[in-house]
Amino acid sequence: MLLLAGLSGCGSSTPSSGNTGTTAEPPQLRRDGRWLVDPQGRVVLLHGVNMVWKVEPFHPPATSEGFVAADADWLADQGFNAARIGTLWVGVSPHAPGEVDQGYLQAWDRVVQLLASRRIWMLFDFHQDLLGPAYQGEGVPDWAVEQLRGSLTDLLGPPSFGFPFNYFTPQLSQAFDNLWAERGPVRDGFRDAWIGVARRWRDQPYSMGYDLFNEPWAGLEYPTCLIPFVGCPAHDSGELQGFFEYALAGIRSVDPHNMVWFEPQPMISVGAPTGFSAVPGETQLGYSFHYYCPLTTLANSVQLGLLQALPLNETCAAFGPRTFNYARDQADRMQAVELLTEFGATDDLDVLRQVATLADEHLAGWHYWQYKNWQDPTTESQGSGSQSLFTDDADLGSVKTDKLRILSRSYPQATAGIPQSLSFDPDSGEFNYRYIPRTAQAPTEIYVPVALHYPQGYTLEVTGARSLSAANAGLLKLENLPGATEVVVRIVKR
Repeated sequence: MLLLAGLSGCGSSTPSSGNTGTTAEPPQLRRDGRWLVDPQGRVVLLHGVNMVWKVEPFHPPATSEGFVAADADWLADQGFNAARIGTLWVGVSPHAPGEVDQGYLQAWDRVVQLLASRRIWMLFDFHQDLLGPAYQGEGVPDWAVEQLRGSLTDLLGPPSFGFPFNYFTPQLSQAFDNLWAERGPVRDGFRDAWIGVARRWRDQPYSMGYDLFNEPWAGLEYPTCLIPFVGCPAHDSGELQGFFEYALAGIRSVDPHNMVWFEPQPMISVGAPTGFSAVPGETQLGYSFHYYCPLTTLANSVQLGLLQALPLNETCAAFGPRTFNYARDQADRMQAVELLTEFGATDDLDVLRQVATLADEHLAGWHYWQYKNWQDPTTESQGSGSQSLFTDDADLGSVKTDKLRILSRSYPQATAGIPQSLSFDPDSGEFNYRYIPRTAQAPTEIYVPVALHYPQGYTLEVTGARSLSAANAGLLKLENLPGATEVVVRIVKR
């Protein structure tokens, strides 16, 4: 894929006009300013799901409980155009640094091709929680965890409080400190595992790149990370930046084009700043951030009836906007695109509504956590089944309709222009969108969930563009009018 013209102006909020690739190249997403763009030069907004199978064999089986063609069809039908897929480090290099299990990559490739054939953008994710089984987690290979084990684990024994509480123990925090400080086989093995993934999927259609490390815990300095407005940006700049740049250099040795995503420590949801900086010469960075209100996370994790009686949604109202604003600022400082790659893990409709609304207001894409329960041992929903979109992973007919009505929304999947404002009301179905037109090689495409939100059809009002679609189309295509300086779109149910 050719790099975009004008990418040297990374701080710009306006993508360069024109085609960003040729028809011979695979469709992949690239960064231009603050936006993700497709090969046709359109700004792409992502509404997707996480797909992480955390137990052995660390990939979903080809069963109704796992992931099959019907699942890919269902995602596309509901308007989900993105998936963050858990190609775990422990699966890629289970036995030793520098060894890549091609059978594991092949097992995931079955899912990758199902998604790509439905035009669903994919983010490859080295997911981890609590490092590995020694700390009641998963994701990092045992050979690496054993080398990270520190004196506090030897003295006190491994912690046994489960997820997420083991994070706050000195044993696990020291192990993470050892990970960021290590300069030998663990860091090399991490880089080499990513080289194996990038080599396998560098030319994969509908790739959007590589999310390097899920929720990198700050280590023994974590108490500072919990302070709103203060945080621990020195952890990002002094520890994570070098760790990520080392892997980035490895990826670039085999894949010079696809995006690479940096992720901060997980406590940014308190509304804390981060400290990544731009990488000299690098134009294709992403900033992958998560938002879980700290109070609802605690309530969900320990299932406290007392906390459930408190007005947590009102209490959380201050955390969300700060987290999104800090993400926008961090993305600008590191010359990247921000993307909310996790939120949810709950059946609380108010929480989902709040976060989806915030994302619209900030013109930010997202991945909901997660598509199915998939026997997840390290989640804030703690075995309740609340994170799944279904009451039964094996039955797509068991979808949680009220949750789906919030997540399956009218939204612009690809825009021949620069987004300015966006809103959707899942109760009334009213959709409003405004953008500044620009030259692109394909029309604007707006997903409209007709069956879910507009069973009697919808009325379209548009200025500055004309519809190319039939009435009540599920994928509304708009062609910008010559000379138009603004396109305004409104959809209401009949």
